[in-house]
Amino acid sequence: MKRPKFISIITTYRCNFRCHMCNIWQHPSAAQDELTPAEIARLPEVDTINLTGGEPFLRQDLAEILTVLRPKTRRLVISTNGYLTNQILDVAEKHPWIGVRISVEGLPAVNDLLRGVNGAFENTITTLTELAHRGLRDIGFGITLSDRNAASLMPLYHLAKMLRVEFATAAVHNSFYFHKADNTIKGPQEISAALLRLVEELLASRRPKDWFRAYFNWGLLHHIRGGERLLPCKMGMHACFLDPFGDVLPCNGTPEKITLGNIREQSFEAIWNSRRADEVRKSLAGCERGCWMMGSVAGAMKDSLPKVAKWVLTAKCRGTGSLIPPSHSVTPEESF
Repeated sequence: MKRPKFISIITTYRCNFRCHMCNIWQHPSAAQDELTPAEIARLPEVDTINLTGGEPFLRQDLAEILTVLRPKTRRLVISTNGYLTNQILDVAEKHPWIGVRISVEGLPAVNDLLRGVNGAFENTITTLTELAHRGLRDIGFGITLSDRNAASLMPLYHLAKMLRVEFATAAVHNSFYFHKADNTIKGPQEISAALLRLVEELLASRRPKDWFRAYFNWGLLHHIRGGERLLPCKMGMHACFLDPFGDVLPCNGTPEKITLGNIREQSFEAIWNSRRADEVRKSLAGCERGCWMMGSVAGAMKDSLPKVAKWVLTAKCRGTGSLIPPSHSVTPEESF
C-alpha cells in the first residue's frame, strides 16, 4: 500500500471551548499521555499534514512538533479555535511557513453562543489580522453548518472575501471522535439554499480554485439533502488520523474508534502495510455514512479531476439549475 498523502494529527483532546456540535472538551487527554515530538517524528513524509484537536495551541511543545514535521511535508495547516492569540502568534513567528484555519460559527453573537465562549469572535478577528500582519499567507476560517447558523454562511463568506483569507465549510456530524450521536439537521432546505448561493458565487469568481471549491460545496449540499457521496471515500488509503496516544486511525468519522496500530509499538510503515490495515480497509469499503469533509474529499477530487472539471464546466456554462439534486426529507441515518 502506498503511503498516505494526507495525515491529520490529533495533537490533544484538551479544549478550552464548549462547542454545541462537539463534546471533546468533556473527554480531555492528559498532557503526560500525549505523543511527544520525538514520537510524532516517526511519521513518514506526506503531501499534507493537518494538526487538530481539541485545541492544538494548548500544547506547550507545539513549536517543537512543527520543527520535527517541517521536513516531512510540503504543507501543514493547524485547525484552531483562534482564542489563544498570543500563543498562536508566538508559534507563527517561529514557523511562518504554516497554515492556520480558525473555526467560526457565525457573526459575534451566534459564534460566541455556539462555541460556548464569550469574546471568541473578537479573538478570531484579532488572531487573523495579526497573522496577516506578520506575513502568513495560508490563513482563513471555516464554518460547521447546522440548523442554528445557516443564515451566517454567506455573511461569513463575504467577510472572508473582504479580509482576503480562505473560507472553508463543513456540516455537523456524529462520531466517536466528537463524542456525539445527536447532531442532526432537521431543516436541510435553509442550509441547502445558503450553500447553493455560495456555489453560484464561487462559480462566478475569476479564480479557478474557487470553481473547484464550488464543487466541494455542491457535494456538501448533496450530502445534507441525503444524497449519496459524489466521489468514493478513500480514508485508510489516501488519508488517515493519528490520535494523541499514538493510535493510527483510518478515519475519525466512524461511530466507534477503529485502530490500525500504534506508532509507539510499531513503525508507521509496518502498521500501514499490516494484515490488520488491509482488513479494516475492506470493512470500510462498504461504509454508507457518506461523510463529506475536506480531509477525505480533497484527495478524491484530485483522483477524479476529469469528472470534477466536467462538473465545473457544465455548471459555469449551463448554471446549477439542471444539476440540483432532488429534494427529500432527510433522516439522521441518511445524513449522519
